[in-house]
Amino acid sequence: MKLDAHQHFWRYSAEEYPWIPVGSALQRDWLPGDLEALQRPLGFDGSIAVQARQSVQESSWLLQLADADPRVHGVVGWVDLRDEAVDEVLAELASHRRFVGVRHVVQDEPDDRFLVRSEFVRGLRKLAAHRLTYDLLIYPHQLPAAIELVRLLPEQPFVLDHLAKPQIKAGELSPWGEQIRELAQSPNVWCKVSGVVTEADWHSWKPSDFTPYFEVALEAFGPGRMMFGSDWPVCQLAADYSAVHELASTAWTGLSADELAAVWGGNCARFYGLA
Repeated sequence: MKLDAHQHFWRYSAEEYPWIPVGSALQRDWLPGDLEALQRPLGFDGSIAVQARQSVQESSWLLQLADADPRVHGVVGWVDLRDEAVDEVLAELASHRRFVGVRHVVQDEPDDRFLVRSEFVRGLRKLAAHRLTYDLLIYPHQLPAAIELVRLLPEQPFVLDHLAKPQIKAGELSPWGEQIRELAQSPNVWCKVSGVVTEADWHSWKPSDFTPYFEVALEAFGPGRMMFGSDWPVCQLAADYSAVHELASTAWTGLSADELAAVWGGNCARFYGLA
């Protein structure tokens, strides 16, 4: 099975999606039919839909899309993990078989140590009872807290989104590279090769810009804990779907047939409990 481990859907409104650049191609509805038209020629069987708005209502809406379209194999939604009553919300969402994980937009939190705040960790501890994963959406300066967190919760499955958004445009590898290797030492952490084109120069990036970052990630996580994610439709700020697909293929040059099957879908299915 070939799966896209990271993409988004929305019905656009400026009020609900203030982060979307004005005048960009993202200022419209992006729905399952739009994605299917791009995926079928590339042999994809479907995807994991990830939250784009911090709202339980959006999580429920994504599950409605999954009910209507079997190509939406799973939903990573949002809940307020700091809420003392979060267990009730998790139980309701997790009763839907396609609710597979939770994500918080930690990259926008001003506290570099937000991930290890006691009230946030308390909520994270509740995910295991519902067999839910957690997506780490962070910037490089938040990697030290992520390293601390994944060691604190060794039984919780984590996946790193977008390689932690390294400074590709500036060509900075350190200390990101060292910290990625340290994060990967925890076997409960996986990694998505996703969202990298928007961290490069949107208008003049070239494949070689990403090679050092792909090499670090592959060395750190190995083909057994990596998965492809397009970050569509956000990727369209810098590249179309087929270009992102082609770029990701350069990250795994030289892998065996079994390893390629894993990074292009098998690992995603295993991590999110689809297999």
